[in-house]
Amino acid sequence: MPTLTYLGHSAFLVQGSSGAVIIDPFLNDNPLATMKAGDVKADFVLLTHGHGDHLGDAVEIARNNNAVIVAAFELANYCASKGAQVHPMHIGGARKFSFGSLKLTIAHHGSSTPDGAYMGEPSGLLITMDGKTFYHAGDTGLFLDMKLIGEMNRIDVAALPIGDNFTMGIDDAVKATEFLNAGLYIPMHYKTFDVIDVNPGEFVEKAAARGARAQVLEINGSLEF
Repeated sequence: MPTLTYLGHSAFLVQGSSGAVIIDPFLNDNPLATMKAGDVKADFVLLTHGHGDHLGDAVEIARNNNAVIVAAFELANYCASKGAQVHPMHIGGARKFSFGSLKLTIAHHGSSTPDGAYMGEPSGLLITMDGKTFYHAGDTGLFLDMKLIGEMNRIDVAALPIGDNFTMGIDDAVKATEFLNAGLYIPMHYKTFDVIDVNPGEFVEKAAARGARAQVLEINGSLEF
């Protein structure tokens, strides 16, 4: 049974019987994160897009762990230019890895490095490990094709951004629960900056009113799924 640990912002560590992956590891410059890049043990680093609060410490973590960064083609190539081992993918593509399998989904956002270099399209992640599937929506607005993602995949846990301004807000994230039909929803991408300082408890309550099970994971909080 995999273990999911929330590291703050949109960063998660997912550990299973065949390895561990870290997603969007914005740690060293995240004032709320207590785990830092030097503390991470992971076999793969998965990235949804190139913005600094998601690319974060990916290259350092990959170097420290002899890990592989998996990301959209353009972003993977950028990480390779910084000395990381990479595996490029793109939206709609799926592949089996030692930890399990990964499929990239669409996300409605942008993707560039802090200096403005184009990093391809942003993505969401469908991670299957030990027979369980975790959907990390990435940074995204609400989109109707989430219904297809929910119909075509049995999602055990879904992480949805709720912070508004840059992504879905709480009400749109609640609507997304109707499309995805996941077993459990975890809010992410909130409180890190003043402009996304929303109450995750409101998301949990509103999701429950729609018949969806949601849970706030505190930073460094974990659950098995």
